[in-house]
Amino acid sequence: MSSLSRFAAVVATALVAGGCAVTPAPSQNPAEARPQRVRLPNGLTVILKEHRAADVAAVQLWVRVGARDETDAGSGLSHFIEHLLFKGTPTRGPGMIDRTISGVGGEINAATSQDFTYYRVVVPARHVGTALDVVADAAANAAFDPAETERERLVVLEEIRRAHDNPGGYLWRFLARHHFAGHPYGRPVLGAPESIRAARREQIVEYYRRHYVPNNATVVVVGNVAFDRVLTQVGKGFAGWEPRPIPAAVPPAPPDPAAIRRAEEPRPLQQVYLGVAWRGPVVPETHVYAVDLLTSILGRGRASRLNQALKEERGLVSSVGASFSAQREAGVITVTARTTPARRHEVEPALLAEVERLRTTLVSEAELARALTAVEAGYAFGQETAEGLAHAYGLAETVWTLEFELGYLEAVRRVTREEIREAARRYLTPDRYTAAALLPRDGTP
Repeated sequence: MSSLSRFAAVVATALVAGGCAVTPAPSQNPAEARPQRVRLPNGLTVILKEHRAADVAAVQLWVRVGARDETDAGSGLSHFIEHLLFKGTPTRGPGMIDRTISGVGGEINAATSQDFTYYRVVVPARHVGTALDVVADAAANAAFDPAETERERLVVLEEIRRAHDNPGGYLWRFLARHHFAGHPYGRPVLGAPESIRAARREQIVEYYRRHYVPNNATVVVVGNVAFDRVLTQVGKGFAGWEPRPIPAAVPPAPPDPAAIRRAEEPRPLQQVYLGVAWRGPVVPETHVYAVDLLTSILGRGRASRLNQALKEERGLVSSVGASFSAQREAGVITVTARTTPARRHEVEPALLAEVERLRTTLVSEAELARALTAVEAGYAFGQETAEGLAHAYGLAETVWTLEFELGYLEAVRRVTREEIREAARRYLTPDRYTAAALLPRDGTP
């Protein structure tokens, strides 16, 4: 949820240019630069913004496909394709895309989540056309060279192995598996080793062709560039990407657990890793704003209630924190902590006592002010670079809506202490949550 407040505000008008619908988004401050949303004839959404703080351009491709779109047998395909997309096309052999971008002083990276896959290229602004050509070619014409596919299969399997050995990351996946039992959100983004080993090239290509269509994607360009020129380059580069019907949406998230769910797993650890999850709101529900502030007050930073009560005052934990993730189909409020085997049974009651305080009493004016300051700082930080702005625009357009994001800062400033208490009562239920624990393998008291 940290990215919900990163967007510069923009002004609303509408016009048509070159066969594309061009819509500047609404503005909270007319003096600020205005991102333009463009819909190409093939259905591709394009977001453009001139950002002249540095002579660079960020080009990003966001595709609405992630772990939530996979089957159990195809677990990890979204992430596997992320590794393969830039490995070559019919006109750019293996390694050529990397050499092209690095040759102009740029860099490439990518990431996959439950809800999306995105690819980012950052180049000197004068080479934005090169970046757009490369991204357009890969999006529409990825070759999935057999030798490259086998090399990346080994890379992905090693990534899965390392992730399995990371207790903090494993806790998140373990908690999600049980909190979203039976739902695609419970699947690991990296996939299962057996599904990656079994994935055939034909299966990968079919999944790519089904989801990598322009009407299921967004291209974002932010940087020291001219709007008209870049729009022409985008239109030319992506014109050959043919639209197709978008696969049916995944089922909505299951209802809240009817009771407390518990799960434990022994691991080769010295400490106990604990996680608690509640179902939270989804965008555009109005409680999103209050829950973002609520989790900040509860468990973000040294001054948060959980850190003060559980770590500083009682020494129950070595670390503790809270977060709110607004995924496309379900919000999740999560608290995680590390403790010793001897004190593990004290942590959950202490945590729930702090939750109950939020449900029954108003937060202080000082706590609300600190939470707002953190939100505003994150908003400003996210606008410092072209890459940060492009990421914020792409994430919002793909998972939520750009309009909701643009109005976030203004809306969160209107949240009252009473609304925070109401959100705690609504979502932080004492009898419906998921609790997960990773325990030292030798046993605990």
